[in-house]
Amino acid sequence: MAKTKKDEVVSKLHEDTLEGKDLEKAAEAESLETEKPKKVEKTKEEKLKALKEKAEKILHEKVEKTDSELLKEEVKVKKKSNMLIDLEDYVKTGIYLGTRIVTPEMRKYVYRRRADGLAIFNTDLIDEKLKEGIEYLSKFEPENVILVCRRQSGWRAAMKFGELTGIKVFTKKYPAGVMTNTNLKDFFETELAIISDQWLDKNALKDTLDVHKKVLMICGTNNFSKGSDQLIIGNNKSGKSLGLIFYLLARGYLKAKGKDTSAIPDMEWWIEDDGSE
Repeated sequence: MAKTKKDEVVSKLHEDTLEGKDLEKAAEAESLETEKPKKVEKTKEEKLKALKEKAEKILHEKVEKTDSELLKEEVKVKKKSNMLIDLEDYVKTGIYLGTRIVTPEMRKYVYRRRADGLAIFNTDLIDEKLKEGIEYLSKFEPENVILVCRRQSGWRAAMKFGELTGIKVFTKKYPAGVMTNTNLKDFFETELAIISDQWLDKNALKDTLDVHKKVLMICGTNNFSKGSDQLIIGNNKSGKSLGLIFYLLARGYLKAKGKDTSAIPDMEWWIEDDGSE
């Protein structure tokens, strides 16, 4: 059977085998693959693929169980009292999970690979970068910030984030040019853009950089951080993980601004599976 374009990308999963434009293309393909709509009817080939994925999922679950046990063990040897949330909450949302591709910028945040090839973020660094992200975001007023999240699994949490903080949110499609073309009727100016995934949100990132404004970027292991002024690292492919990130950002931002946080739903609401993944 002839190899598909996807197969060719998957056959070069490790970053050590890719360089330059090849790495960029493979990383982008990996991110965009998760956003493809599901087909209702399955062909014979797709059924075989589904069986293969099911087998891989079983392996993933076994490995994830080991991950969970290893990460929880860290609690016994490290002081975690100053973390934003319990380590167990980071674990159950899968925020520490990367992809098979790791860009040079993200390599320093990865401490190992799983048996299935997925890179694993250092949870201490996730927490540290989230704290830095909250502090950085808090320097801006809500009317001067936008959040862009084209990844469907993050829409629900992104909209709640906007509702609570007053920050303008773009989901689904970002209208390119609204920050750069003064002739557009919906033109607006902002000081900071929160980019959820550099690959999916590339139009908003380009606009922001074109007008020389600041960027707070959420990066998975297959993202390039070029253009960012502040990084948050973590799994930006999963709705649960994005939900946790938006929850912590909203909570931290409102606290820093001296606002009432009683209207913020508890963490479980943010990481609830809404069926979009």
